[in-house]
Amino acid sequence: MEWGDQSEEEPREPNQADGMGTLWSQEISPEERLPMEGSRPWAVARRVLTALLLLGLLLCSSVLLFYIFRNCGPSPCETSVCLDLRDHYLASGNTSVAPCTDFFSFACGRAKGTNNSFQELAKRNKNLLRRILEAQNSWHPGSGEEKAFQFYNSCMDTRAIEAAGAGPLRQVIEELGGWRISGNWTSLNFNRTLRLLMSQYGHFPFFRAYLGPHPAFPHTPVIQIDQPEFDVPLKQDQEQKIYAQIYREYLTYLSQLGTLLGGDPNKEMAPAIDWLSCLQATFTPMSLSPSQLLMVHDLEYLKNMSQLVEDLLLKDRDFLQSHMILGLVGTLSPALDSQFQEARRKLSQKLRELTEQPPMPARPQWMKCVEETGTFFQPTLAALFVREAFGPSTRSAAMELFTAIRDTLITRLRNLPWMNKETQNLAQDKVAQLRVEMGASEWTLKPEVAQEEYSDIQLGPSFLQSLLSCVRSLRARIIQSFLRPFPLHRWQVSPWEVNAYYSISDHVVVFPAGLLQPPFFHPGYPRAVNFGAAGSIMAHELLHIFYQLLLPGGCLGCDTHALQEALLCLERHYAAFPLPSGTSFNDSLTFLENAADAGGLAIALQAYNKRLLWHHGETVLPSLDFTPQQIFFRSYAQVGGRHLPPQLALCQMNALFLKLMELPSSDTPPPNTPDPLPQTSSLSSFLIPPYSLESPPR
Repeated sequence: MEWGDQSEEEPREPNQADGMGTLWSQEISPEERLPMEGSRPWAVARRVLTALLLLGLLLCSSVLLFYIFRNCGPSPCETSVCLDLRDHYLASGNTSVAPCTDFFSFACGRAKGTNNSFQELAKRNKNLLRRILEAQNSWHPGSGEEKAFQFYNSCMDTRAIEAAGAGPLRQVIEELGGWRISGNWTSLNFNRTLRLLMSQYGHFPFFRAYLGPHPAFPHTPVIQIDQPEFDVPLKQDQEQKIYAQIYREYLTYLSQLGTLLGGDPNKEMAPAIDWLSCLQATFTPMSLSPSQLLMVHDLEYLKNMSQLVEDLLLKDRDFLQSHMILGLVGTLSPALDSQFQEARRKLSQKLRELTEQPPMPARPQWMKCVEETGTFFQPTLAALFVREAFGPSTRSAAMELFTAIRDTLITRLRNLPWMNKETQNLAQDKVAQLRVEMGASEWTLKPEVAQEEYSDIQLGPSFLQSLLSCVRSLRARIIQSFLRPFPLHRWQVSPWEVNAYYSISDHVVVFPAGLLQPPFFHPGYPRAVNFGAAGSIMAHELLHIFYQLLLPGGCLGCDTHALQEALLCLERHYAAFPLPSGTSFNDSLTFLENAADAGGLAIALQAYNKRLLWHHGETVLPSLDFTPQQIFFRSYAQVGGRHLPPQLALCQMNALFLKLMELPSSDTPPPNTPDPLPQTSSLSSFLIPPYSLESPPR
């Protein structure tokens, strides 16, 4: 035997005649009945059993791993919010188009009309405000809620507005001295009329006056004087023939107004400004003096305007007064009956036709009333909107998303090749010290503010009088807010708006509740959706902190050559896409926005991939057959176009998609590209100005 213990007595060979042999015929122990370990048959059997055992273990492990991975992989999200999002994607996208060939058509090819996702979301937010304002509630008498609901109902009561007719407007005109085309007219002191228009009606016919930040002390308000927003297109922008037609349309409009007001239409106007008395009346209770500091944005305009006013006061005083009242009637026309609104609509339509602009879509009465109520009762509606649309769970999920984006940005800053170590540390500290505000301003949500009584607002007897009372109340509140200490940051948007922004002076980034809504964000969405849409917006706004570093000479501690190489890489990529005539991706501000778009998307994708590594339970949208990463890019398409015309949005999204996927871009435009539209805004239109105080209501 090769191995094993040997017994003292050699085993006897079996006798063939005995068959089984005498060894097996005798009684032996069970152990003795087993084959000897050293025998060859047992060794083979053991190997076979071992192989079978290993094979069984391998099979069981494979089955177990299959079930584990199947259960841990992305599962379809079957909730109502996910099903709604899936339907939205199917309705707006064209999945028959290859995304790497034409990502814009793939994501937005079936979208109807000119509205983008931001405009659609803004409309949904207004619909929510409408539902809030039309709900049956009992409020404390005299409270902000009660007055907001009364004002909205008064605005919606078109029967009462039609019944009042031109009466409320004639009363206003008579208080201002009358209007020649309305019949009764008394030539009043020009400055008195101008003072009343500015202080009592919020109308600025020759210039704008508002509180804005002091250039050296951003939190110190100073009165600002600027050009008005001209209703008539400037002559140098139009051909002579078209300009004459524009004035004929205005004469037609004046004739209609004269008829509606019961007079004989005959166009007139007049100005020469007593600045101290006009501004004192407008900004009461501020105490002004002849040495009051003012900021004038266009001194040349004011000089020329003043000279024209002086000439007209001598030659045609009535013309100036007529001009002032005409502008006021235009401002107040939305609060008047349908005849005034129709006259204004016809004028607007003719002007847009003459200047080759697309027609303005009609807005329903409820939307106008929601917007007006939101303007005058913002603190009250803010609390109601946030309670309805941005509860604690939504806010917590949004803050978690922001934290992931911010942490990824800090990690990315540590590895930028064009920053030296000191600059990287300073950049990381700046991000770490950033404040973030979400949903609504804390000041707005304080109970004492939300319950503000608006004691100075007198509603009725007509809607026009209610509107004018609200205009005066709002102006007084704005001025009072600048005369008392204010919290750390003064919000520039309402909570239901869809614009995020970064404030340079306060070093705070703001994401209103209205933006963090479907289809951009929802706690129940797959993470890919939230990171692709809301996450990329957050990263974009964070990159605004570093705009200065990308400008020439803006980063003294940077490797200029490496930075320029990175910027040229992005510039060359955008240059590969043809643009409509007269548009460019490479002017300074637009290019900064391009860099924020590309960088923001890359940061959001990196943050999402990191989240996938450390967190389980990702879901996907049912019936779309998209991987989580594909859903990420499909979600980004919701925000990639922003307010751009279709072809500019196409270039923007194609460039970013191909850049991040490292695919070659084409030198020719994708097939079936929409016709280029006139550029109405640039990529910078999504950037809110760094800091501005409220200007007067219009």
